[in-house]
Amino acid sequence: MQRFILSKKNHITLVSAILIVIGFTGELGFKNEAVAVAALVLASILGAMPIAIQAYQALKVKIVSIDVLVTIAVVGAFFIQNFEESAIVTFLFLFGAFLEQRTLNKTRSAIKELTEMAPESALKQMASGEFEEVDVDEVDVGDILLVKTGAKIPVDGTVLSGEGSINEASITGESLPVSKEKGSTVFAGTILDNGTIQIAADRVGEDTTFGKIIELVEEAQDSKSEAERFIDRFSKYYTPAVLVLGILVWVFSRNLELAITILVLGCPGALVIGVPVSNVAGIGNGARHGILLKGSEVIGDFSRLDTMVFDKTGTLTAGNPSVAEKEYYGENTQEALGYLASIERESDHPLARAVLEEIGETKFSLVENTEVVKGGGIAATVGGHRIAVGNVALMERENVTLGEQAKADIARFEKSGNSLVLTSVDGELKVLMGVRDQIRPGVKKDLRRLKKLGVKNLVMLSGDNQGTVDAVSRELGLTEAHGSMLPEDKSAYIKRLIEEEGQIVAFVGDGVNDSPSLALAHIGIAMGSGTDVAIETSDVVLMNSDFSRLPHALGLTKATARNMKQNILIAVGVVLFLLASVFFSEWMNMSIGMLVHEASILVVILNGMRLLRYKLR
Repeated sequence: MQRFILSKKNHITLVSAILIVIGFTGELGFKNEAVAVAALVLASILGAMPIAIQAYQALKVKIVSIDVLVTIAVVGAFFIQNFEESAIVTFLFLFGAFLEQRTLNKTRSAIKELTEMAPESALKQMASGEFEEVDVDEVDVGDILLVKTGAKIPVDGTVLSGEGSINEASITGESLPVSKEKGSTVFAGTILDNGTIQIAADRVGEDTTFGKIIELVEEAQDSKSEAERFIDRFSKYYTPAVLVLGILVWVFSRNLELAITILVLGCPGALVIGVPVSNVAGIGNGARHGILLKGSEVIGDFSRLDTMVFDKTGTLTAGNPSVAEKEYYGENTQEALGYLASIERESDHPLARAVLEEIGETKFSLVENTEVVKGGGIAATVGGHRIAVGNVALMERENVTLGEQAKADIARFEKSGNSLVLTSVDGELKVLMGVRDQIRPGVKKDLRRLKKLGVKNLVMLSGDNQGTVDAVSRELGLTEAHGSMLPEDKSAYIKRLIEEEGQIVAFVGDGVNDSPSLALAHIGIAMGSGTDVAIETSDVVLMNSDFSRLPHALGLTKATARNMKQNILIAVGVVLFLLASVFFSEWMNMSIGMLVHEASILVVILNGMRLLRYKLR
């Protein structure tokens, strides 16, 4: 019976409204007291039923809720035969709850939109070689799927054949289509704008990036911040205190109407709902822009940030080194480049790939007697010649004489932030290349925006040599930059900032080799296109590794924190105003108090909803 009544709460609200209209029409229009009283009594009883049930359920778990206060107030109004007040209070309370739910549902639109984007079916290759439409749950890792123009990608996978452009807004927040070809990675929930592709399923169901996004946003919206937990504790004691105040007023004044008015006006509804709605709206905005804020707690720390620490490669730089400068010495340069390419093609080091890309097509020779020199490079025999490829230390080990011009070139290359690749043939220097990782486009502007948002210190930590690190730091205008750092050195630096200097620190990295630092910082921010390690380790994930999302994320958390404070001030201010009006004015009564109370709840909800439209100026 209780469940049935609660399920019909909206219908009861409508019937109560009709009965109140009949009651006042009967009294004012037709001067029929009996019809007016009957209608208002019935409206009071109907309206009080769901409220009383919710109050009973709260008391069963030893909680004095708002419903308890309203139920006592309505019973008291009924007892003193103030049926107009009891009917109007129950209607306003129920109607306010209806409006709150409607408005709150809008703040959850981001997760609803994400859920609706989830693919439901897939064209799967069967044993016969034909493609048949199956439910997405029937797709397993390794299955081959066909995706046609306009269809959703059903799984995370790798393109086997075909080409096309894909709208990845559901994953990255970026509306511009991304071109895909054989070997490209695709994500579930994204849409193939044009073309036809076949993909191999790498991750399916909840294991896909899209599935993890939905799970994380749901968890984040259900999590509670420190402010919310405080308000929960506050309400636990505040609501019974209002009840005790009402009893004391009745005991000392014998004015039952004043006592039950205080019960209605003291309801902390706006206070209880104001902070959660801000958090939900802020997290929803982030999800729409490819930013995963993993919980309400993240918002509080992020908004008070002092220092932001960056990994260099793949974060401030593109992570794709290329040859920026080169010098050749002596004769037979093409022959030397062929020897260099022959050695480098056997290495998977990023510098080797950059060198091979720079050399292009050349004649390769057989590489023999390869010796890897730790911290130096590689020495080998190629075409009967002793070839050494590496840094200055390796050249010294190989007794290669560096002339004055070569030393000047080396100093110049290092000052420009290059990693050096020197090549000697039979003890004579032939090639000097400076390999540099290019700074991400727009990073300098984004760092300035972070400073304007209140970040005091911008620090870079890198495993590269100090010269390279200093060159990048000068170009970007960073506060500090430290090179030659191993992952454990980075985490030790973060720990010192937090424990010794008391700073609130965010670490921005790729989420793989920097996972200790991501976990140790107050806020770990992963630039990882949704990789598993990034999602698991960090507090914030920038889904498309777009650095420009970082200022938006910081601005959003600051706006959310401000919004929470505004809602708390509105809620507390309204309660104080109402209680003061009871004691110091003649016009305040239960009905007006409940109207203002419900209006304040809607105000804090609408204020929170503004965050859904937030954009960084």
